[in-house]
Amino acid sequence: MSSDTEQSQPDLTDASEPAFGRVSRTKDVAFRWLTFAAALLGIVALAALLANVLVDALAVTDPEYGSWLDWQFLTSPPSFSDPFAAGFFPAIVGSIALMIVIAVITFPLGVGAAIYLEEYANDGYLTRFIQLNIANLAGVPSVVYGLLGLGLFVSLLNLGFGTLLVAGFTISLLILPIVIISAQEAIRSVPDSQRQASYGMGATKWQTIRNVVLPRSMPGILTGTILALGRAIGETAPLIMIGAPTAVFGTPNSLFSKITAMPMQIFTWADRPEMEFQYGVVAAGAVTLLVVLLTINSIAILIRNRYQQRT
Repeated sequence: MSSDTEQSQPDLTDASEPAFGRVSRTKDVAFRWLTFAAALLGIVALAALLANVLVDALAVTDPEYGSWLDWQFLTSPPSFSDPFAAGFFPAIVGSIALMIVIAVITFPLGVGAAIYLEEYANDGYLTRFIQLNIANLAGVPSVVYGLLGLGLFVSLLNLGFGTLLVAGFTISLLILPIVIISAQEAIRSVPDSQRQASYGMGATKWQTIRNVVLPRSMPGILTGTILALGRAIGETAPLIMIGAPTAVFGTPNSLFSKITAMPMQIFTWADRPEMEFQYGVVAAGAVTLLVVLLTINSIAILIRNRYQQRT
């Protein structure tokens, strides 16, 4: 009797465990399908929106005017009276130059701040206060950073209205909290055992950071920087606040040259009363902005992947 009872108990346990497992797997599969459906719906909606913009930009439905997005549009200066002579070249060069300045300013400052907070700073009240403020600054509206740039770089430091340097500093302040937070997460993901192994080999703290922590966290740091630059290229409010012109007819030749950016140029064209500006020219500018954004992101992703394979 006792042997029969002992044999029957494992059978009940074995019968109950697969049932719970099947329920868990069913929920997991349902959640995955729901996530996939939501992502697919978002991609389809985005593709439909881009297709609509492309149709307007290429004038597919109105062949009378030809294509708005052509070589003349990409290489000519802007126009506000004749939509057929409107060009986008100064805005394209201004946006690319602005992204280079922002990357040069933001990347070393953001990574340096993240290294200090994660590897050197003590876990005290001051560090927690700084961490809290960095997290809060990441959610501040961009127009506030524009006012800060106007007061600090234009009025106090007198670097000029709407110059490349002022625009670079202002938008760098906007994305700097994002870069710091993403760099901190990437540095924090490096296993502590690797640090201890480096210390055990006799390496100093800086040698450990340089040879162990940074190489393994750099792909994550670059990913956060790419996302931050993607936000920066589409900002308009900070440029308006610092006095960037709505149109520039030449390319910048120094850090103190006045520049405009693609979002500002598109915003200005959208305010024109002519229908050709509001649909054809604006759509062509939006497509160009997306292509430049995807190109910059693709180059940055290739650099990140190459660095990741090497490490």
